[in-house]
Amino acid sequence: ILSRIPANRWGTPDDFKGPVVFLASPAADYIHGTILTVDGGWMGR
Repeated sequence: ILSRIPANRWGTPDDFKGPVVFLASPAADYIHGTILTVDGGWMGR
């Protein structure tokens, strides 16, 4: 599986901090009903 992830590494908790902080901030107030994929590029390959 790892060889098929474009980022070429497993995700770490640090990889999720940015998106979580963004979604919890006022900058994301107008975002509703979407999925933010944090997968190292797996879905876009």
